[in-house]
Amino acid sequence: QVQLVESGGASVQAGGSLRLSCVASGDTYSGFCTAWFRPSPGKEREGVACITTGGGTTVIGISVMGRFTISQDNAKNTVYLQMNSLKPEDTAMYYCATKSGACASGCLRQSLYTYWGQGTQVTVSA
Repeated sequence: QVQLVESGGASVQAGGSLRLSCVASGDTYSGFCTAWFRPSPGKEREGVACITTGGGTTVIGISVMGRFTISQDNAKNTVYLQMNSLKPEDTAMYYCATKSGACASGCLRQSLYTYWGQGTQVTVSA
């Protein structure tokens, strides 16, 4: 079992930056694939970025490429989502999710993930 807790969400103006954190506790967390998702109207959650804990593959979604980056601090069992040049359309609840096994192509599909956090709200005003 892995428990995930997100934090860092806030209200910011367009053009601003935020860093979200996802802290994992429970089972050994190395070699997992951890991703960030946000709701997408009429569709399953949109995968924003994913990373293999302990090092390895990172993938950034097309809609946020060049603005968002994903990173990790293995000592803290934490995955970060750095969000720059925020736009009003980035407003959403952001969820962290993880599964055992390294990230591979298609890691931005929500159906792959076993464990989910409760989410952290990001609001971007024009």
